[in-house]
This record gives sequence, C-alpha cells and structure tokens, in this order.
Amino acid sequence: MKYLCLVYSDEKLLHSLPESPKDEECFAYAASVQNSGRMLAAEALQPIDTATTVRVRAGKTLLTDGPFAETKEQLAGFYLVEAKDLNEAIQLAAGIPAARVGSVEVRPVRQLEVLNEIYVTETKGDNQP
Repeated sequence: MKYLCLVYSDEKLLHSLPESPKDEECFAYAASVQNSGRMLAAEALQPIDTATTVRVRAGKTLLTDGPFAETKEQLAGFYLVEAKDLNEAIQLAAGIPAARVGSVEVRPVRQLEVLNEIYVTETKGDNQP
C-alpha cells in the first residue's frame, strides 16, 4: 500500500538545533529507502515564503502569498513510500532525519482506479498489456 509521509518543520529551527539533520544524513536515508525498493518519490520543498495558496470561491480564483496554515511548523517535504502496512510506514517515517526536529504525518494514499488507469495508459501506451 502507498503511504505519504508529510514532513513538517519550523524553518527557523530546522538547521539550527544540535540534533538538526545534515544534508548528507538526509541523502543517505533517502538512498537507503530507495535501495530497499520502497521509495516511490521524495522531494524537499522551497521555503514557505515562496508558497502561494489558491482558493476558488463563487467561481473566482483567489491567491494568497504564503502558506494557508498559520503555524510554526510548515510542510517542508514529503516521501511517497510503498509499505506492507501502517506499522511499516511508521517505521520508515521514524527514520526520516527531520523527524528529530519536526514531525512526520503518515497518511495512507487513497487508490483511485480512474487515475490508476490513466497512469497505466500514459506510461505503457494503449497497446501494451
């Protein structure tokens, strides 16, 4: 099953605490998950001041600079992993170095068959089994 591990941190503290992860440690952990075959995707996000929040109300698109949530911890990145169950996904999340100074929210991915069919068609082509 797919799980999305959402990494949250306070940008101001992420790299300033003694227990803050170093880039090399983060790269090594990502490589270990990749080498285990459980990594589907992972990315770090740009700083929160680059975010734009989009809302549509009464047919109008409204833009707000910055993140939607007014909290100290903001979404800093994500790992999309394949795990046999929630316990395995939690173990993977606990290994994410940024969890020491922030938090990791683990959420099962809802499988939508229509999207899966579109993905398979686009990646394999219409004539592939």
